[in-house]
Amino acid sequence: MAHSSSLVSALRSVSLTVPDLVAAEHFFTSIWHLDVVAKSDQAIYFRGTGADHHLLELHHADGPARIRCITLRARNLSALEKVAKAAVAAGGKVLKPIAKVTEPGGGQSVTVIDPDGRVFQLVYGDVMHADVHEVQDRPIRLAHAVLNSHDVESTKSFMESVFDFSLSDRTRIMAFMRCNSDHHSIALGDTDNDALNHIAFLMPDVDSVMRGGGRMRDAGYGIEWGPGRHGPGDNAFNYFVGPFDVVIEYTAEVQQIDDSYKAGQPSDWTWPPGRVDQWGISAPPSPRLKDAQKTVVFVS
Repeated sequence: MAHSSSLVSALRSVSLTVPDLVAAEHFFTSIWHLDVVAKSDQAIYFRGTGADHHLLELHHADGPARIRCITLRARNLSALEKVAKAAVAAGGKVLKPIAKVTEPGGGQSVTVIDPDGRVFQLVYGDVMHADVHEVQDRPIRLAHAVLNSHDVESTKSFMESVFDFSLSDRTRIMAFMRCNSDHHSIALGDTDNDALNHIAFLMPDVDSVMRGGGRMRDAGYGIEWGPGRHGPGDNAFNYFVGPFDVVIEYTAEVQQIDDSYKAGQPSDWTWPPGRVDQWGISAPPSPRLKDAQKTVVFVS
């Protein structure tokens, strides 16, 4: 059975390096519709309309975009110690021991790395916004992050043993993992590398996903996959290759599940020939999207 995590309450944010913070700020505010909540010469932190202090942080570094870490929110302070111990037991390492967070958002955190170089920060007691309100065409929070894996079973095992995530569905090419009522907060893609596959931003409704597609196209960013509705998770989607080849998704209506949900297997998720989603109106993912989904690797 798919169960909620006893250690992790939610996916909070993703941290990336990019070569041009000015261009990134323009894109993520005026086109993607996030708000700057904190910034310095070397970093920008963006929030949605939800309670999370920030859901995306970008740090300046020359060269191609890289992923610094995935930040998860702990259910309690003791989870930090449990995760630190479990990460080492699972063959990973503690990159940063438990300490006060000195960056925007605050709280206390521990940072661990899995055997393949994926970096996870677990934070507790971070700042939350009180002015929470859904706004048409503006992302609320992160829906999920998808990480590639050359060995999905071992990565899945790390997520289960270290963070108490559980499998909600397995398809031929993806393992969907949950920590709360969202069908998945992290998913693992079967590939030959360990890059960031994409980051999904939750919109208030399907119309916001569709209008976002139009807004992106007007700005020169075509829809690389979509519009469609996934099988696992039942969410509507549009995918784009954003600045610096970072793959981003607008999504809505993510399926809410509880501990009675039975994890599906690949045989439960098959499509008729020529289809790759429930609606069947979109072409399959573009070659450009597939290339970009292997481009953004973790900072070594």
